[in-house]
Amino acid sequence: MRLFAPLIGRRARLRWLHLIIGGALLMPYFLVGTVLVSLAGGGAGLFSSVPAQLAAFACALPMVAVSGFFPLVRPLSVAAARALCGVPPALLADGPARTRQARVRTTAWFTLHLGLGGIVSGITLALTPFALAVAGLPFSAALRESWLAAGSDVLVEPWALALAPFAGLAMLVAMAAVAAGAGELLARRVPVLLGPTPEDRLAAAERRAADLAVRNRLARELHDSVGHALSAVTLQAGAARRVLDRDPEFVRRALTAIEETTRRTVGELDAVVGLLRRDEEPGSGDPGDEGTAYGPGLDALDGLLAHCGVPVAYEREGDPGDPRVVVPVVSREAYRIVQEGLSNVLRHGGGSTPTARLLVAVRERELEIVMENPPGERPAVVRPGGGRGLRGIAERAALLGGRSEAGPYEGTDSTTWRLAVRLPLTGRPEERS
Repeated sequence: MRLFAPLIGRRARLRWLHLIIGGALLMPYFLVGTVLVSLAGGGAGLFSSVPAQLAAFACALPMVAVSGFFPLVRPLSVAAARALCGVPPALLADGPARTRQARVRTTAWFTLHLGLGGIVSGITLALTPFALAVAGLPFSAALRESWLAAGSDVLVEPWALALAPFAGLAMLVAMAAVAAGAGELLARRVPVLLGPTPEDRLAAAERRAADLAVRNRLARELHDSVGHALSAVTLQAGAARRVLDRDPEFVRRALTAIEETTRRTVGELDAVVGLLRRDEEPGSGDPGDEGTAYGPGLDALDGLLAHCGVPVAYEREGDPGDPRVVVPVVSREAYRIVQEGLSNVLRHGGGSTPTARLLVAVRERELEIVMENPPGERPAVVRPGGGRGLRGIAERAALLGGRSEAGPYEGTDSTTWRLAVRLPLTGRPEERS
């Protein structure tokens, strides 16, 4: 059976079926072609005249080529080729053909598929019963009489009858070989004609970049929200444990802060998980778009500072919580930046109880955020897996057209850390001065 696998194996059978489908799709065009040939004067004996049928076939192919320019022809052709041609799916393009180059390639494929499919389908329909009839001549008197009635007395000679089964089998093998060859030709042309064009590859790269941007944004949200909560809860639980026996009131306040922090973080985590479960196409929205931004804004900053586990000297200039002054997307990103700054204070702030100074100021066209933590003796909390917070802050600022700086504050003790971020109030880089 291995010897005949290229002719009748599973792949060959699927490709043969693909060609038969092409022949079926050709039939409406062929019928229109027969009408045109008939109107041109070749109607007499049309279906018994080989030249007339070839003329109808020639009229059908230009109509097939025109149909191939429709955008939806490519996804339908790709789906059939993936299922039946045995070509790796990665070699084929996705989506409708929208560029001129893609449409030209698609119409070339559609014409080739239907043209070869029409030929192979015609051979299959005509040659199969003929070959079986020839192979059955020695075994059926009715067949021999029908051949005699048709005037084919040669095929009823003894020597012809002896060779008839082999002749019929040879016809079937030749037909399978033709179908296999046509199927192999189509399979080799699929990546060229239905493969991605340079524009398709560029569009796919843009989609991957958009998906990666969404995943990175979700990673920043989880890092800032959950990371801050873990740092604050760790600090508050540790402080409560140290004074458990001598200061029950402090322990009560610490447990209340832990409860508030975890409740708020669970709500933010639900928002992130909800976004992951949305049915929208990943990357369909701009990272700063109102439809994709979510989470608390600067109007919730007082609640964050009250339960962050760090004494914060908070100053503000203007009204950063007013959505008419600071657009919501900037307000939400600013909240996350402050949250991550507090997490850095908890992780790296000096002393057993780190402190911080926070300034949020509304300037003429910018929102300024400055956070400082004074020098101390040792880090208060060290959380494994850190190191992404400052990079996340820089990414948030860059997405909005802003800028950020972090490091030792010049002119003071080198252990004093200063985070300074400036964001355009509109969230649009082009409107910055």
